Amino acid sequence: MPTLFHIDILSTILKGIIIGVLASAPMGPVGILCVQRTLNKGRWYGFVTGIGATMSDLFYAIITGVGMSFVMNLITNAHNQFFLQITGSIMLLIFGIYSFRSNPTKNMHQSGNTKGTFIHNGVTAFLVTLSNPLIIILFMASFAQLAFVVPGHPFVMLIGYVSIVMGALLWWFGLTWLIDKIRIKFDYYGIILINRIIGSVVILFSVVVLIGTIFNLFTIHY
Repeated sequence: MPTLFHIDILSTILKGIIIGVLASAPMGPVGILCVQRTLNKGRWYGFVTGIGATMSDLFYAIITGVGMSFVMNLITNAHNQFFLQITGSIMLLIFGIYSFRSNPTKNMHQSGNTKGTFIHNGVTAFLVTLSNPLIIILFMASFAQLAFVVPGHPFVMLIGYVSIVMGALLWWFGLTWLIDKIRIKFDYYGIILINRIIGSVVILFSVVVLIGTIFNLFTIHY
């Protein structure tokens, strides 16, 4: 029979994978860059672009986690934790709506046809993602909504951060595989479609977790 520690570890891994996908999936500048490089240079150049973005996301995820651990230490009762999760749910819901309504192809940078090295493609993607610290808001929302931060448990958090990387890499691997398979039919409308699908999934996920959080509080009190 699994112990509570094993259950917590599995829960942290699942949460980390979800957060990794949520952070990577929206078609921002680096997402479009990944698509363009996959089409122009080949699948593995696109995937290396995703790896570079993942390393930047990990940097911001750690900063967010460390900052929120101090906040979580001050939040000792279920009432305050409830409002933190509600806030995270609302923030993620707004993000999902924005992602659904946005057109990421406007004013997008065109990727060149010169392949360059894998290192060059990864580093440039890292810098593009690093230049957008607003990703911290997404991490704050998802960390709060999923109660991801566990203060005083560095080993659990380490596994969580590794899981975020796993989730992000799974997304980039799947995205580049799909684009490579349908490259002849893929165009800018495909980017918009992916963004709307992602936005819809984030909206649905946020609403479900929001309802679940409210229901759990209601159950505890009554």
